[in-house]
Amino acid sequence: MIDLSWMAWTWPTAIFFIAIFALIALMGVWEYAVPGGGPRVGILRFETTRGDRLFVSLLGSAFICLGWLWATDLSLWYALIVCAAFFALVFRTV
Repeated sequence: MIDLSWMAWTWPTAIFFIAIFALIALMGVWEYAVPGGGPRVGILRFETTRGDRLFVSLLGSAFICLGWLWATDLSLWYALIVCAAFFALVFRTV
């Protein structure tokens, strides 16, 4: 078992960062398998790549979670559903 007490981390925090690192690693594998990724122009009217869309979706998800904590006392699991929808929307339209 990994002891995270030296950094005062909790398991949910560790899982959160592991998920982000896994997303970045998966993007690297995807880029290696299919180089280029076909940059495209979406609703923001400038060219984006898969990495750009991942960055926008992660940044937007952070703001969604912060806004969720500010606006409601409901569980963050509901915010995760909103973030997943935002993620899909960004990858489809941006």
